[in-house]
Amino acid sequence: MNKELVDLRKKDLKQLNAELISARESQFGLRIKHKTGQLNETSELRKIRKKIAMIKTIINENKLKDKG
Repeated sequence: MNKELVDLRKKDLKQLNAELISARESQFGLRIKHKTGQLNETSELRKIRKKIAMIKTIINENKLKDKG
């Protein structure tokens, strides 16, 4: 997870927003699969939720860094 965090910190705001959209689409697909009983790895739901939180945190850090 740490390597993923370092990779995310290297990206600019546009790339982070694109990554966020992609992660949310993935989350939606996983939720649909979970509800229909097709998802075997339910831990994927938690992983994608944490990835979305990391991306949003980095976006917020970048915005605060630009302000101050």
